[in-house]
Amino acid sequence: MVEFGTAGIRGSVVETVTPDVALRVGGAVGRLAVADAPADHPEIVVGRDGRLTGPALAAAVEAGVAAAGAHPVRIGTVPTPTLAFASDGRYGVMLTASHNPPADNGIKCFLDGEEFGDELETRVESLAGDATASPAEFADWGAPRRREPLPDYRAAVAAYVREQLPTDGESAACDGLRVAVDCGNGMAALATPQVLDDLGATVIALNANVDGRFPGRPSKPTPDTLGDLQAFVADGDVDLGIAHDGDADRIVLLDDAGEIVHEDSVVAMLAGYYTRRAASDDADTDGGEEGGDPVVVTTPNASGRIDEQVTAAGGRVERVRLGALHEGIAAAERDGGSVVFAAEPWKHIHPGFGGWIDGVVSAALLTGLIGIHGLESLREPITERPYSKVSIDCPDRIKTAAMTALESSLPDAFSEATVSVDHGVRLSLPDGSWLLVRPSGTEPYIRLYAESESVDELVEAATERIEAAVDDATETAD
Repeated sequence: MVEFGTAGIRGSVVETVTPDVALRVGGAVGRLAVADAPADHPEIVVGRDGRLTGPALAAAVEAGVAAAGAHPVRIGTVPTPTLAFASDGRYGVMLTASHNPPADNGIKCFLDGEEFGDELETRVESLAGDATASPAEFADWGAPRRREPLPDYRAAVAAYVREQLPTDGESAACDGLRVAVDCGNGMAALATPQVLDDLGATVIALNANVDGRFPGRPSKPTPDTLGDLQAFVADGDVDLGIAHDGDADRIVLLDDAGEIVHEDSVVAMLAGYYTRRAASDDADTDGGEEGGDPVVVTTPNASGRIDEQVTAAGGRVERVRLGALHEGIAAAERDGGSVVFAAEPWKHIHPGFGGWIDGVVSAALLTGLIGIHGLESLREPITERPYSKVSIDCPDRIKTAAMTALESSLPDAFSEATVSVDHGVRLSLPDGSWLLVRPSGTEPYIRLYAESESVDELVEAATERIEAAVDDATETAD
């Protein structure tokens, strides 16, 4: 059975992302493409990360594509953003499990640079489950082709950053910077060091050999896995550190002391930058449409510090459920907004460059901004309050009842708060503090996120209400 989750299909290659599943997805995407352009024998780009199971699964996808009557275009081992870049004007399939362990793999599908939304994923699930589907007629089978989009992608990223951060004379925004880049044995090794070097930085690359066993560190870049990078930056003559996950769509930023910059502060920096640039463009064009209503799309668990930066720059923030940035972008644009940036923790979309999550662009743009302004100057206007994330036990069967109760009990406990129940229960307090309560989509928990100068007290008060709602829902269900 083919079933998409919040980030494509991801899991064990023995149980979830098997060759059969890859074959079925390839066939389904192929049939979608042929239905869109029946006379053109459409191309579908197929890429993979460095996992050991990637070649076999990519071959299965290609077989499905060819049998459906489309041409599979092999682009080899590439970052996921490169696959997205190469899918401009066509469908694409990426074999990657992102930050999952080595024994996992995954499938992400793209169309015209954007990851599939719910509608297309549902169509793929249906087509992949159709037991009556037959291969195309012999004469209509697709033939494999090869392309190498990586050099063009790297050049495009560097050109985009130069356009965003023009400098006088011959100098580049990153000139003089020493940057440590921990590629985590993942696909960033093929893009981020090269782009930063092109932009004038001196790059020290760590774990830069692509190896799907991830011998240097686990693929997910977290405070628990980045100790070596933190020590290297702290002990060395380095201006900043950057870390990526296995497929280079996530980024972590470190200051020159080796301390991780909070992911929401990174989002706030970029959101503020893009909003100010949009306002400046608008002024330069005498009130033209380009920057008339700059919008930043983010998720309910993102900090209020983002709102503060965007509002101060003349824009607005719209929130959308986790894993649905593209839906938020589309909704904001339907309302007349100009989306200048979209992000959830660690993952950023730069609409001026492309409609996909791109850690390489983030790495290059952040490095350039730091080269021009300095990291401390970029962080200075951002209010960084203590942050906490807590998981409260809650069986799946009572999540709905517990969340329904919390929609009233939490606002009652914080009567001065502004309340949103669009994606969980989010309370924004007058002093800039906020909390979000939402059910986990994958585990038996209710998640509590909070940010406040008195975060422990805020978490304690909210946890008491959550536990009471869970207890009441349990008693009712039993």
